Amino acid sequence: MSGKIVILGATGGVGAATARRLHAQGFALHLVARKADALAALSAELQASSTCADLSEEGVFARVAEEAAQGGALAGLIYAVGTINLKPAARLTRADFEQDFRVNALWAAEAVQAAMPALAKQEGGSSVVLFSSVAAGQGFPNHASIGMAKAAVEGLARALAAELAPKIRVNCIAPSLTRTPLAAKLTSNAQMADAIAAMHPLPRLGEPEDLAGLAAFLMSNNAAWMTGQVIAVDGGRSTIRTKG
Repeated sequence: MSGKIVILGATGGVGAATARRLHAQGFALHLVARKADALAALSAELQASSTCADLSEEGVFARVAEEAAQGGALAGLIYAVGTINLKPAARLTRADFEQDFRVNALWAAEAVQAAMPALAKQEGGSSVVLFSSVAAGQGFPNHASIGMAKAAVEGLARALAAELAPKIRVNCIAPSLTRTPLAAKLTSNAQMADAIAAMHPLPRLGEPEDLAGLAAFLMSNNAAWMTGQVIAVDGGRSTIRTKG
């Protein structure tokens, strides 16, 4: 591939694991994150270009696309940014709903929109990967805001896949609870983590590498005939009931 792969949220658990996996496979990367020190360290480790930015900044996605492509093509874009906002429905505020929708769905749409011209220039086609959640397809208590936002991500992925084919493939990964810094409030409590793990037919929590492997596959030519898919990486939780 001639163009770089842009990873937004590159210093998070899934973003960093995916960046390392893609680097090991020989892909050129452009990393985006808001924590300058962590971004500089990861960029140096992976010999990647980078943009340090908060995604709430005005015009940030156009700047990222310009700095990553520099007038040429982009091979792919991975939007590995999200929220985990779990509250009873009665306690959710309008601000909660708006923030979850903005971070998970709206900014993902804007990121793809800004990158589309460069993605369309990639010889042989390019790839976009978004992230949903098992909560978009399964009804869980206290997930009203995040479930709504992630369902929007899945709708976005399918609509973009239809519109941007055949030059740009768009797919979505839907994980269950994964051990990342974002999920630390849930996973750092051993008793709670064990209880949630037991809800999965494959009884453990996800690891960033579980998602990174699929994200890297979807970026590669091995997935050249895949678009518009929402793929679960969830230990079977979305489709299989546990025994007993």
